[in-house]
Amino acid sequence: MKYLFIGLALVLTFGACQSDGYTYAVIETEYGNMKVMLYNSTPQHRDNFIKLAKEGFYDSLLFHRVVADFMIQGGDPDSRYSPTGQPLGMGGPGYTLAPEIGAPHLKGTLAAARLSDDVNPGKESSGSQFYIVEGQVFDDAMLDQIEHQKGIKYNPQQRALYKEIGGTPFLDNDYTVFGEVVKGIEVIEKIASQPTDPRNRPMQDIRMKIRIL
Repeated sequence: MKYLFIGLALVLTFGACQSDGYTYAVIETEYGNMKVMLYNSTPQHRDNFIKLAKEGFYDSLLFHRVVADFMIQGGDPDSRYSPTGQPLGMGGPGYTLAPEIGAPHLKGTLAAARLSDDVNPGKESSGSQFYIVEGQVFDDAMLDQIEHQKGIKYNPQQRALYKEIGGTPFLDNDYTVFGEVVKGIEVIEKIASQPTDPRNRPMQDIRMKIRIL
């Protein structure tokens, strides 16, 4: 069995199938494959991810930023031919996406990267860059503080999951979460543990290939 977050709800399932109304993708890496489910509650981000994957946009791009106990990030087209040490993270397909903010940042969730609020007050998402949450476990006191600071309220299921499997709740209500890993969550941990340079770029390139199922 596995937990499916499906936005703000929690569903206990015996296995995701291709006829359940959701679109699935596989992110292939040398450390293993991650099967992700894309949320129907974020149609712009879902459809854009599908379009880019089918076009081969992501193939051979790097996970160019990885931070243990936080997240792994990729999708910058400038990373395809970048030499070792080149700063990355500013590339994209030439457009941004309107935010579809709602789902929490639990471990394994797939979210859209974006520029910071000072240059992007509308919280528009990058057209291609994404991150997958590793995160940490949070206790009730920490969650209470985040709720107070951000003016949000977690339901009992979300709170229980942040305490059990962890995530990055301090990103909630600021970034669009548009999917989740339903198989291969251990791959996140393997990638996030790799040695990095001072910019959090892995010392050895970690390339991806994404295909829609």
